[in-house]
Amino acid sequence: MTGIPPDMLDGGLADDLAGASLAIARRFHAGATMWCIAPRWEPHAHHMAVEFVHPVIMGKRALPAFALCSPDVVAQARVSVRPGDIVIAVADAGDSAVRDVMRRTPAWGALSVWIGSGARPPGGAADHVLWIDDPDPLAPATGRFVIMYHLLWELTHVCFEHSGLLSAPAAGCTDEVCITCSDEGRLAEVLLAPTSAFGTALVRTEAGEERIDVTMVDPVAPGDLVLIHAGAALTRLDAEAMR
Repeated sequence: MTGIPPDMLDGGLADDLAGASLAIARRFHAGATMWCIAPRWEPHAHHMAVEFVHPVIMGKRALPAFALCSPDVVAQARVSVRPGDIVIAVADAGDSAVRDVMRRTPAWGALSVWIGSGARPPGGAADHVLWIDDPDPLAPATGRFVIMYHLLWELTHVCFEHSGLLSAPAAGCTDEVCITCSDEGRLAEVLLAPTSAFGTALVRTEAGEERIDVTMVDPVAPGDLVLIHAGAALTRLDAEAMR
């Protein structure tokens, strides 16, 4: 692609784009759908979806991608995103709706990608952060975001050309890490609260729906995020704790 500003890919952005593209290609290869959000700049959400759906180059795959543009994008993403999917956002670090979606993606089993500029989101806010260090509030309108997701689309298709890259290494259990005896904690989103004092809550995790004991964190309500281990919720995570 031509017209890329000479310094745009400095500061590690080139490596970040490569890593995100490989992760996206692996998800698509496994049957993922991409969900695009940009609450303050909806044209970017539509443009990203079109980029991945429309095979503008002969022989390239049309990839399933949709723009989510509801006023309540968290609720819309919750009913749309399935385990194995991709959520990609264009937003600044202060966008509360995007932050809320991103912090829930581990419980939904989705890969998260966040494109933006200016002040960066905190570490771990998304699986892949593709950022332009430009504080200018007009940066989203300069075309550099468009270049970024064009590059993301092109590099994803480059990965498709190397089939050996498309299967992620299996994360098997080892003697050092075991789900029943390690300190592993998994993020879960509460779907249904217990109906009795000693009942279990129905939660959503990256592995699907399951019932867990919430005695230590009760009361819980639908939409709450909890950290679980060995079938029990250990703590509730509020928005501040996730930053």
